[in-house]
Amino acid sequence: INECGSARRASREWWLHVALLCVPLLAVYLHIPPPQLSPALDSWRTSGHFFTFRGNHIFYKESVGVVGSSDVLLLLHGFPTSSYDWYKIWDPLTQRFNRVIALDFLGFGFSHKPRPHRYSIFEQASVVETLVAHLGLSEQRINILSHDYGDTVALELLYRSDHNRSGHITINSLCLSNGGIFPETHYPRFLQKVLKDSGFISPVLTRLINFQFFSRGIKDVFGPYTQPTEAEFWDMWTGIRFNDGNLVMDSILQYINQRLKHRERWVGALTSTSTPLHMIYGPLDPVNPHPEFIQLYQKLVQRSTVSVLDEHVSHYPQLEDPTGFFNAYLSFINSF
Repeated sequence: INECGSARRASREWWLHVALLCVPLLAVYLHIPPPQLSPALDSWRTSGHFFTFRGNHIFYKESVGVVGSSDVLLLLHGFPTSSYDWYKIWDPLTQRFNRVIALDFLGFGFSHKPRPHRYSIFEQASVVETLVAHLGLSEQRINILSHDYGDTVALELLYRSDHNRSGHITINSLCLSNGGIFPETHYPRFLQKVLKDSGFISPVLTRLINFQFFSRGIKDVFGPYTQPTEAEFWDMWTGIRFNDGNLVMDSILQYINQRLKHRERWVGALTSTSTPLHMIYGPLDPVNPHPEFIQLYQKLVQRSTVSVLDEHVSHYPQLEDPTGFFNAYLSFINSF
């Protein structure tokens, strides 16, 4: 009996030592500083500007391109990344449009990431309207090119525009790409579902996400032949970690629930508008799978034209097939 008691005490002491070792290690791990900006990402940041929205600094990048054209293009990025998603087609776009503008939404990229904060698609649409006013473009007709999360922000902007809401943007055209605009054909990734529905556990989980965990998750939404390089994965992660953005991911992810709640408003805007519409679609997308997603889109949005890219292209078509993406967009924008 004494031997059993001694063994139990020794076991308890061993676990206590393990716990005492783990606590400082975990404390260090949870406060790992964000990675350094790569030269490419730092160049993107230093070439941009900031404006203020309700006390928060919002990053945007603007390029003045073609002389003799008055066309303005506004780029709206997806979750969980940033305006840097557009870097591969930035230069070609500036050769077609007089002004090309991209922003990092509140809580993303180089913009402020307040917490606690109730992030919403409605607020992000107001962020965009504030930027357009800040740039003196409120009277200008704006072309919008969006992706993923940005698609839903674009649909809220479209709703406001078509209903002549105060401060609205006048939308000249709208091109969407690989966004979960229909809740019934949208399949969020496992991590997204866990973070958005875990309540008080979510803040713990957001602290535990590291680069390896993130990169393993996001590689699944790229095609097998269109995978990002290690450096590109790091740029994505660095943009998330900037200003502790990993700690607000659970709050931002409530947009999935908002899409369901406001489906009638946003899908209704898409089906009733007279604005020229286009969809560029990477068909290997596991989040909005083929053919389910695109068949529903074509059924409900009959006025829209559609470009389905190469069968190997997945959820990030502007990064996976920038040439095909740009050419598809150019064909659309030159068609009216």
